[in-house]
Amino acid sequence: MAMASTVFKARKVVGGKARGPALVSREPVCFLGGVDTKTGLFTEKDHPLEGSNIAGKVLVFPIGKGSTGGAYLLYEMVLNGVAPVAIVNLKAEPITAVGCIVSEVPMVDQPDADLFEAIQTGDLVEVDADAGVVTVVGKGPDGI
Repeated sequence: MAMASTVFKARKVVGGKARGPALVSREPVCFLGGVDTKTGLFTEKDHPLEGSNIAGKVLVFPIGKGSTGGAYLLYEMVLNGVAPVAIVNLKAEPITAVGCIVSEVPMVDQPDADLFEAIQTGDLVEVDADAGVVTVVGKGPDGI
């Protein structure tokens, strides 16, 4: 049974388009000490995403946290081929935004929908940051 698409508007932070399975956390994310930049594996102890891999995912979380080094680490993940394909936040903060800018990872924030109701881990999501549109297409073929 096919799921109907859900579309909502968001503010463009970093332009671009991407599509991938969602990985959702209701907790803030820190790239410094939180993610292995060689594998994309989420390593922060006791975080809901611990053990998940962010590579190729649309990473959905409320806000970034942590050290300014996180911006460079996102760039390093892109160079290593293990970065998220897009980031969707409730509120962009400077560290994650700068990381997305230098890494050319599309990023949006300030959605006009309840982000955590609209997107679930495993949903196939399209982010058109240029247009400020996020579309939940349905469940990805393999989930997460």
